[in-house]
Amino acid sequence: MNRENCKQEPCVDDYVDSKGRPCKPGKHGGMRAALAILGLQSFEMMAIAAVGNNLITYVFNEMHFPLSKSANVVTNFVGTVFLLSLLGGFVSDSYLGSFRTMLLFGFIELCGFILLSIQAHLPQLRPPKCDMTSSVSKCEEAQGLKEFIFFAAVYLVALGSGCLKPNIISLGADQFRKKDSRKLSTYFNCAYFAFCIGELIALTLLVWVQTNSGMDIGFAVSAAAMAVGLICLLSGTSLYRNKPTCGSIFTPIAQVFVAAITKRKQVCPSSFKMLHGSQSTVILHHNVSTESHGGSSLLHTDKFRFLDKACIKIQDDTQSNESPWRLCTMSQVEQVKILISVVPIFACTIIFNTILAQLQTFSVQQVFLVPLYETAFVRIARKITGHDSGISPLQRVGVGLFIATFSMVSAAVVEHKRRTMALRDPRETLSIFWIAPQFLVFGVSEMFTAVGLIEFFYKQSLEGMQSFLTAMTYCSYSFGFYLSSILVSLVNKVTSRSGHGGWLSDTTSTTTD
Repeated sequence: MNRENCKQEPCVDDYVDSKGRPCKPGKHGGMRAALAILGLQSFEMMAIAAVGNNLITYVFNEMHFPLSKSANVVTNFVGTVFLLSLLGGFVSDSYLGSFRTMLLFGFIELCGFILLSIQAHLPQLRPPKCDMTSSVSKCEEAQGLKEFIFFAAVYLVALGSGCLKPNIISLGADQFRKKDSRKLSTYFNCAYFAFCIGELIALTLLVWVQTNSGMDIGFAVSAAAMAVGLICLLSGTSLYRNKPTCGSIFTPIAQVFVAAITKRKQVCPSSFKMLHGSQSTVILHHNVSTESHGGSSLLHTDKFRFLDKACIKIQDDTQSNESPWRLCTMSQVEQVKILISVVPIFACTIIFNTILAQLQTFSVQQVFLVPLYETAFVRIARKITGHDSGISPLQRVGVGLFIATFSMVSAAVVEHKRRTMALRDPRETLSIFWIAPQFLVFGVSEMFTAVGLIEFFYKQSLEGMQSFLTAMTYCSYSFGFYLSSILVSLVNKVTSRSGHGGWLSDTTSTTTD
């Protein structure tokens, strides 16, 4: 279907079942359909987290890569997973739809796990074991076909997982009508809970299997978990509400900018009602925040007025039917305004995810916090604010970012105490439990921010861009991890002195630390 032929404003009836027929309210969608998707969420997270958290051990011990190269392999793997979420969102919203995209890339991820397990099991696909007979151990680094097989397997997993993640969230949310904000908010909490359950099992049971039964068995278990997740997804095929695709999601965005630049010398009319498409798509004229719109129609806003020029219709008989690259509807323009408006929200969470990269949090803590948030906090906040989800998604992000600062304050206080003790007496030790508060505080912060951010981005899109905007959340993770690496290198360089390693170097120096 071409995007030009799509309705400018989606409605409930736009959703179809697996055979392309209009959905029936009592038969399609709802929590039953969402549960099948949440099953995939848990099992996929279980599989990817088990591999990601123990990958450096396999790369260093089995592939015999140098430690620095091994660390880069893991960093690049994580960053690639998050960045590829944008590709998954684009393919889904533009061409395949969430369900088909999930099936395709879920199978690709499964193939990656299987290839990893085969390589870990067959000695001929790995370099020989290190020679420990001499005084200096000799290890042959994986090269040629062996190295190719490893990277092919790893990046098949990255491609599959990255393209899968935003669609899991968006397809699950599509099972609820946007006006059912309470159910939709509950779903996002359940999705995060499923995420934490999968990660918890991966970091305990599956990592234990890898350590005690071998990496080949561990990778095979990840492959089995991924297969079960796909079975869960397929089990709900007849229940899903699917959004039809309308061609490239970037085309109408590009049309707005091209039309606005082409008509940059035009003067915007005094009334927005004189703009093209305002009668059928705009229901109200006032300034609104990026959270204010909901339902199927967009509100006209006065921000970014330059873009309104894309809707000016030139009164000329020879141009009565202007090209969509010269004349856009108010709906298109307002959608682009929304996209621009969410960029600052996206940017501010990069620093939050930098903290996440520095700390990493305990999944077991969040497993208990999410149900408590849903059953206690939301009910209390709902009575105070009158909001269906207790507080709005953007307020939830703000609360999370605010709480995150206290985690860093706690970390700074503990580090100051550690350094003071080391300077006074290098033999004096500090209990590991001193670092617990910063993890606990950040765990609470992440529960607020991560869920609020995903819900916020999903609710901002009205024209078939749910998966792509959801992918921006994961892209923020990627930038945060990369910024963390830069900060670590910068701190290490600044604190390094002649004859001594930096603050974060491998070498220890009790006098400088």
